[in-house]
Amino acid sequence: MSRLDGKVALVSGGAAGLGAAYCRALAAEGARVVVTDVAAEAARAVAGDCGPHASSVALDVVDESAWAAATDHCRRRYGRLDVLVNNAGIVHRTALMETDAASFQRVLEVNAFGTFLGMKAVVPLMREGGGGSIVNVSSTAGVTGFPGIIGYTAGKWAVRGMTKAAAVELAPYGVRVNTIVPGLVETPMTADFAGPGGSLRRKKGSVDEVAPLVVFLASDESAFCTGADFVADGGETAATPAVRSSP
Repeated sequence: MSRLDGKVALVSGGAAGLGAAYCRALAAEGARVVVTDVAAEAARAVAGDCGPHASSVALDVVDESAWAAATDHCRRRYGRLDVLVNNAGIVHRTALMETDAASFQRVLEVNAFGTFLGMKAVVPLMREGGGGSIVNVSSTAGVTGFPGIIGYTAGKWAVRGMTKAAAVELAPYGVRVNTIVPGLVETPMTADFAGPGGSLRRKKGSVDEVAPLVVFLASDESAFCTGADFVADGGETAATPAVRSSP
């Protein structure tokens, strides 16, 4: 048997980058994956990669009614939902003094408010099934301070805080909530970032080096894990800037 046989997993922002990698990794371990994204056609393509039991739903994570439709799809098609990967996110790159209020609010809306709505939407269905696993995607920008992306940094810090609060609140219902903290990974979102970031390997990570964390947290192997951060950053948060820049 595969590690996720019988489980149903919904991934937000699953049409590209890390989200698509999470979908494919979950499907490879036997999960029935619901690929969701505002990019509906790309989400359908990823669902096709995930096999005949996968499906896709158009989802704008800041729309509460869209979340209701996505969970209703899970109920009607699969009869359950075991895993949510709250992955959808955007970034706006400007210095603090050049960031307008609307841009800051939009990033927080997608990255933090969207995560909140996702958790709120899936819990009733997970409780009906006796529990589940919520995996919220933060970032090393949610652990340290990053210049030029203040809205993204604020949102990713918020994700970690919400994870811990939700883990405490949902533990009585068998719903686990954890955060993954990727470092700089090669994706379309980071294509315009030329450097290696803070990785001690002096290069960006790959999506396939982060996706196994999601599989682990979706599986029963992580049954004793909740309210925690799981970091895959090539050592970025372990070292000072001086160490990272040394030969």
